[in-house]
Amino acid sequence: MPTFLFNEIIFGPVKSRRLGNSLGINLLPTKSKLCNFNCVYCECGLNDDNANDPYPLREIIAQELEKKLQQLKIANNLPDVITFAGNGEPTMHPYFSKVIDDTIALRNNYAPQCEITVLSNATMLRSQKVMDALKRVDRAFMKIDSAIITTSQSINQPAIIIPLETLAMQMKELGDKLIIQTMFLRGSTNGILFDNTSKKEIDALIAFYKETNPKEVQIYSIARDTPIDTLETIKKEELTAIASSMSKQGITVNVF
Repeated sequence: MPTFLFNEIIFGPVKSRRLGNSLGINLLPTKSKLCNFNCVYCECGLNDDNANDPYPLREIIAQELEKKLQQLKIANNLPDVITFAGNGEPTMHPYFSKVIDDTIALRNNYAPQCEITVLSNATMLRSQKVMDALKRVDRAFMKIDSAIITTSQSINQPAIIIPLETLAMQMKELGDKLIIQTMFLRGSTNGILFDNTSKKEIDALIAFYKETNPKEVQIYSIARDTPIDTLETIKKEELTAIASSMSKQGITVNVF
């Protein structure tokens, strides 16, 4: 299926089903995807191992964001949220912490009511600079698609495998900034079937959620084109049933 790349550093605002009116910041190259995951459902496609495009410079990011916020303020169309997302894992940017500081300063000047959020796969929480930067934003959305390592490997295809115990401990450190997102789907990759909707999978996720104690869990399924055509979208009725089983365990969960 066709996928797409964000060809600008600053994009939107766009209407997000989870975030509202969101102004996006892409800290990754604009001509290729760069991520330490290779998720089978990623709207930006799969990683290009031959790509060698540079990260955008911190100074350029700040300049582009300020210009956009100035335009939106004049148009009386300031966003509800500034979201770090884009063509891969934003926390991989070598100056991620400094970019967060720049963004907070610009937000405070032009749109003080606007939240700053980061969408991340949580792999860089091992960096103290990244951890400290995420504690300075309003909400940190961390991904966990399966709490069973073999399923996670099939869906996310990570470059490095972080033990779930370590990941849970690191996520928990984010405190009330932490929101966990889980994509539910069925399919196959490299001839291996996966399905993270089974009772075994749900029970493992519930245990992980209880350990990390997020402010909220957001569950959803495929809504955009994916690079692999063997994937099955989970219907809203099934997602609602999954959410109900989680809610009964005292977890705050929303379906998108």
